[in-house]
Amino acid sequence: MAQVQRMSRLMIKTLRDDPADAETLNHKLLVRAGYVRRTAAGIWTWLPLGKKVLENITRVVREEMDAIGGQEVLLPALLPKESYDASGRYDEYGDLLFRLKDRKGAEYLLGPTHEEIFTQVVKDQITSYKDLPVILYQIQTKYRDEARPRAGVLRGREFQMKDSYSFDTTDEGLIEAYQLHRAAYIRIFERLGLDHRIVSAVSGAMGGSASEEFLAPAPAGEDTFVDCPACDYAANTEAVTFKATPDGSAHGPVEELDTPDTPTIETLAAHLGVPASATLKNLLVKVDGEIVAVGVPGDREVDLGKLGEHLAPAVVELVTGEDFVGRPDLVRGYVGPQGLEKVRYIADPRIAPGTAWVTGANKPDTHAKNVVCGRDFEVDDYLDVVVVEAGDPCPKCGTGLKLDRAIEIGHIFQLGRKFADAFQLDVLGQNGKPVRVTMGSYGIGVSRAVAALAEQTADEQGLCWPREIAPADVHLVAAGKALQTELALEVAEKLGAAGVRVLVDDRAGVSPGVKFTDAELIGVPKILVAGRRSAEGVLELKDRRTGEREELTVDEAIARLTVQG
Repeated sequence: MAQVQRMSRLMIKTLRDDPADAETLNHKLLVRAGYVRRTAAGIWTWLPLGKKVLENITRVVREEMDAIGGQEVLLPALLPKESYDASGRYDEYGDLLFRLKDRKGAEYLLGPTHEEIFTQVVKDQITSYKDLPVILYQIQTKYRDEARPRAGVLRGREFQMKDSYSFDTTDEGLIEAYQLHRAAYIRIFERLGLDHRIVSAVSGAMGGSASEEFLAPAPAGEDTFVDCPACDYAANTEAVTFKATPDGSAHGPVEELDTPDTPTIETLAAHLGVPASATLKNLLVKVDGEIVAVGVPGDREVDLGKLGEHLAPAVVELVTGEDFVGRPDLVRGYVGPQGLEKVRYIADPRIAPGTAWVTGANKPDTHAKNVVCGRDFEVDDYLDVVVVEAGDPCPKCGTGLKLDRAIEIGHIFQLGRKFADAFQLDVLGQNGKPVRVTMGSYGIGVSRAVAALAEQTADEQGLCWPREIAPADVHLVAAGKALQTELALEVAEKLGAAGVRVLVDDRAGVSPGVKFTDAELIGVPKILVAGRRSAEGVLELKDRRTGEREELTVDEAIARLTVQG
């Protein structure tokens, strides 16, 4: 017996106009259709229909996690500061953490993610290799103090997430657990009806040897990823690499040029009549307070997010005017890598050995040409740090890459022993000696999946849910008065008895036009109408996605919807 939900008794208030602060499709429609309500910036109340969708996604996630041997637990959201001090992440998270004290002054935080606590749980519960491997997971509320919450439930300060963790004694076991999760995620997103891409990602502050993101392409997405039209390469822009070829050409000696009033690449290129790509841009940043120079071709920009991921957990920030005080070797607007004193020099791989550049001469109003990498300056570290552009060569086949926007819906990491080291997570090995445990971390944004589905599946009329996660299988509309309502309720009870989830619009005093509009807006996959031919026992069945309609008798409609259910 499936639930029959009568709209006459349902707490729902639909809106005809978009909320004034809504910018994205999911924000507009989830509010208008009565699925969520804004409580405060980045904090949302899930109303009855929204809670059903959220629970349906949770059910799918739970079923697939259980299928790979995952064991569900529930950890606290209120966590002691000491655990995050041990991993170093209490400081690394910075302003993203919600921090608080109890009445005795003890410090706590609201959990943004739970690697530390899971590690401590396993350390307490498991002592022997015989108890491993193990996969633990939870579906729980997480908290991050986003500076600019936006896009409805897509980027909130409080959100629902499934996080799971694998524990093993060998790297081979970690890889196996990683692949189990990868396959489970594919099944989850296919069941949810989410169009998704699996892309290479940078592990960043999480550490580890490998990570991949699951992205749902959507214009509202905050992630940019690259896709190769000629091969299977796909990656987050922060993970794109470039292979440069050393230049073996002969170059003349360094020559200084009088270049007054040319502190920017644009003014320099115009003054010398050279393309910006022939110049070397040197951006000064501070890495944990130490000044570092970053070199990229003059026609490219430094991706500070990418740089930060490469250097995590170090803090990266731009220099200010005060940082030039007492540093005569750093001439603002005219910095070159040659002759820099006590400054670490990071360069994009395009600054390859043997390449010659026009760059700053470390003197006011002066640049230098024929400055050759490897001859006139050395690179301390090569990192892919430029902003990726459409048409950049695919690292795998060389074809020009495409750029697309997407919503991150999942992320999997081979963490390795970072957290095990922080908490000395050892078990007794087969030889009787302690063995350090290796871990994987795997997340799915449950509430983000709701937003992603709304973005991908909605149309001009409203939401259009896949059946697996819709709040009902069929939306039954009584488009008339007593006769239509009586028939609609009768059919609803029969469908419910057959295991079909039904939302029936039996509201009195509401016009058929409003009911039809609400049915389109709410987005249940099938709309069944008891209308003008109700006296004949004939109903109209509409497919919400395709718009196809057909008239069926009551028995035919019940048979059709029961088979589809």
